[in-house]
Amino acid sequence: MLIAIYGGSFNPLHFGHTGMAAWVAEHTAVDEVWLMVTPNNPLKASGMLADEQVRLQSAREEIQRLQASRQSKGIAHVRVSDFEFALPRPSYTANTLRELEKAYPGHRFALLIGQDNWNIRQQWREWEAIQARYPIYVYPRGKEGMKQIERETEGLNGEIHLLKDAPLFDISSTQLREQNKDNK
Repeated sequence: MLIAIYGGSFNPLHFGHTGMAAWVAEHTAVDEVWLMVTPNNPLKASGMLADEQVRLQSAREEIQRLQASRQSKGIAHVRVSDFEFALPRPSYTANTLRELEKAYPGHRFALLIGQDNWNIRQQWREWEAIQARYPIYVYPRGKEGMKQIERETEGLNGEIHLLKDAPLFDISSTQLREQNKDNK
């Protein structure tokens, strides 16, 4: 089974995250997408995050709600994972992927990232090793984002899949937090 790990703070989880995860599960070689709720992202200020248990529970409830509504076939293959909660912190993707391989030796793992993470990939610990070892599915933000990623992936070693046909989910957690702050 090929499982795409879609890591994030999910602060909050929104329809862009769930829509992309469901689309990938339905339209690619990926069998399941695991939303890996990260308790401590080394590239984000932890003071900005809601409590990790609150984010985890909220993500689980939202996926259960979407699965019950059966709005898309793909959502049935999306899971919420707390796997990183038991790992050393901060959460490094390379470490998570290695530990997943140990815990689930019968599965293969891939990485699902948005263009925002693609743009900062050089800041990730062991990025070259991740790129060489795991399939990477990249979600571009619009046509310009797609062109940028196409240029940057030309000639790279590794299995990189640009999700060219994915619908555009024009929303971000930052936007939602700002809206919530303005509405208070």
